This record gives sequence, C-alpha cells and structure tokens, in this order.
Amino acid sequence: MTLLTQLSAPRRSMLAVSVAFSLASLAPLAQAQSLVELYESARAFDATYQSAKLQYDANLARADQAQAGILPSAGLSAGASRINIDSATATADRSTSFNTQNATLSASQPLYRPGNWANYEQGFRQVDLARAQLEAAAQDLIVRTSQAYFDVLASQDTLAFVRAQKEAVNEQLAFAKRNFEVGTSTITDTREAQARFDLVRAQEIAAENDLRVRKIALDQLVGITESQPRPLAFPVNLPDVVPADVNTWVSQSEGLNPAIRQARSNAEIADLEIRKAEAGHKPTLDATASYNVTKNPSNTVVQSGISSRANTGSVGLLLNVPLFAGFSTQNRIRETLALRDKALSDLEGTRRSVSQNVRTAYFGVQSGQGQVRALEAAELSSQSALDANKLGYQVGVRINIDVLNAQSQLFQTKRDLAQARYNVLLGGLRLRQASGTLTPGDLQQVNGLLTR
Repeated sequence: MTLLTQLSAPRRSMLAVSVAFSLASLAPLAQAQSLVELYESARAFDATYQSAKLQYDANLARADQAQAGILPSAGLSAGASRINIDSATATADRSTSFNTQNATLSASQPLYRPGNWANYEQGFRQVDLARAQLEAAAQDLIVRTSQAYFDVLASQDTLAFVRAQKEAVNEQLAFAKRNFEVGTSTITDTREAQARFDLVRAQEIAAENDLRVRKIALDQLVGITESQPRPLAFPVNLPDVVPADVNTWVSQSEGLNPAIRQARSNAEIADLEIRKAEAGHKPTLDATASYNVTKNPSNTVVQSGISSRANTGSVGLLLNVPLFAGFSTQNRIRETLALRDKALSDLEGTRRSVSQNVRTAYFGVQSGQGQVRALEAAELSSQSALDANKLGYQVGVRINIDVLNAQSQLFQTKRDLAQARYNVLLGGLRLRQASGTLTPGDLQQVNGLLTR
C-alpha cells in the first residue's frame, strides 16, 4: 500500500492538489522568459516607445535649427537676359540688341540680433525637454511591461487556485455522497457541495478567459507569441524600501522626475520667449558682403560689337531700426508674459502632483508589505481552520457547509497573498518612477526573485 492510499480522502485530495499546482507552475519553465528579457523585447517592439524615440530625434533636429539664426548665411544667384533697345532721333531710327549675363555671390553675418540669440538659447532648453520626454516614455515602458508581466502571473495563480479549489470541492462532494449512501449524512450536504462545485466551475471559466486576455496583452506589448513569464521563486523575500524615508524620495523627485524637468524646461523656454518678443523693439545689425559679375558677350549699347565685363564687390553693415509695428510688439510681449506665468504655475502644479504621487506610492508599498505579512499569517490560520473543520465534520460537530466555506476562505487568501506580492513589486517600480529614479537596472532586482 502506497503512502497516498494510506492517507484519508481529504488529505489525499489536498496533497494531490498541491502536487498538481507545483507541476503546473514548473512545467512551462523551459521556454519561459524573465522580466528583463521581455522588457528588452518590448523596448524593440512597442510602438508607443518607438514613437517616443522618433519624436526625440525630431525634437533634437528642431532644436538644432535655432543655431542657424546666429551663423552666417551665403547665397549664389545667376541670370541671363536679352535686351532690345529701339531709339528714334530726328535724323534716324536705331535698334540695338545684346545679351547680358550676371552672377552674384552674397553673404551676411548677424552681429546684433537679440531675438536670434534668445531663440538659440531656447534650443538648449528644447534638448533638455526632449530628453526628459524620452526618459518619461522609457520609465513608462518599464512599468507597463512589469504590469503586464505580473498580470499574467496573477491570472495564472488565480486559475491554479480555482482549479485546486475545484478539486477539493469535488473531493468533498464525493465524500458527502458516500456518507449519504451509508446514511451518515443528509442529502443537504451533497446539494451544498454540488452548488459550491458549480460555482467554482463558473469561476474557473472566468479565470481561463482572464488569463487568455492577459497573455494577449503581454504578447502585444513585447512582440512575442505565446510569451511565458517566469513565476516568483519560493520562499519570496520581498525587498525593503530603500531609503526608508518618504521625504528623501520627494526631494529626489525635484531634480530627477521627468515631469518636473519638462515643466521646468517649458518655463525656461517661456521666459526666453519674452526676450524674443522684446527684441521686436530693438535694432538689428548685420555684416554683408557681395561680389557681382556682369558680362555682355556680344555688344553693348555703348560700343557695338565689343564684349564687356564688369566685376563689382561690396562689403558693408546693414542696420535696421524698428519704429512702429501697429502695437504688435507690445501685444506680443503681453502674451509671452502671460504664457510665462502660466508655465510657472504649471511647474508648481507638477511639483505638487509629483510630491503627492511619491508619497502615495511610498506608503502604498509600505502598506502592501504589511498586507503580505498579514496574509501569510492568514494563510496559515485558514489552513488550520480547514483542517479543524474537516476533522469536526468527520466526528459530527461540523457540517459540510463549514468545510466548504473554510476551503473557499483558504483559496481566497492564497489568491490575495499572491496578488499582494505582485502589487508590492510593482509598487516599488512605481515609486521609483514617481521619484524619477527608475531605470532598466531596477528590473534586475525583481528578476532575482524569479525562478531560474
């Protein structure tokens, strides 16, 4: 007689369920991918992140365009024409035709253009803005990949726990039927077990569909068909929050959070926009140079039949002083002042929002860690309660519904515990995202908690 057959029916059921759950979680590990592997796939495949990268390249090119306003410019023009001259005098009429060819090389260098220099400085702020936007997209990709990853794991756990509960309820149903046949229990026990079995079967169908949907979302994000994330290794040792001071996280966010950096760059750009508007009242000074060649290859009006060529060079300064523009400059200044104040208000609002998000994320992780510890204790208590109810049912001091409720409570606790662990890991990443310190290297710590 084997060890399994020596156990009581309820014990055989729980042991078989535990073995089945372990095998189900270990079966796909041969082709499973880690969180880092799926993130790298998402980085190369995700359309949202690729769009952000291309927008970053475009923003850099746009910023470089501002440099053209302070650099010299040069141009070359050429032309050819046919000139006809008809003249009449008292003694005779005369008609003359000749060809003219000319080419001009011109260049200019801005010497004093305040608006162009303000625009040039804006280019540096736009580079900072583009870099912050790309970092925000990169951090968002890390969180979205981790969310999709843990969603699949949570759905897998839910399905496994529901199936384990179904097996346990089915065993309890069979046990109730045998007791009814021998006359030691009523038909009520059987019907209660049957009703609970049907309910768990409905939950299993819903869990299967939820897992299917979560896998589709992960596959679409990472670009891998039938991706299989690696589960957490047991025992799970969740990392602590370091540093363990919420004010430190908030102060880090002031200089690192991409949203604050974007708002600060926008405020600086708006301030430089005021300088550009004020430049509308100021004169401009350019250095100019040109060289012109004019050639008449056949004849001229002066001396027929003789080719002529004239070379002309010039160097000078061009001063432009604005006098009146219909109040457009004054109104433009008023507009930029209002937009600068708006940008400063947006910056302050972003700071407050980020500070709130950091504090919310920090205390969320702390609360999640406390929930994990409480649910771990509740899991042990629920298991003990189930064992006690099964023993009480066998000796007649508990009824079948007590056992079914204890089973339901145990598996619900298991599901809540698994979800709480994923929430803590994801919350840690969201905390780093809120503070602006999230990097792909942070995934390595999470990766170390997964099965090999």
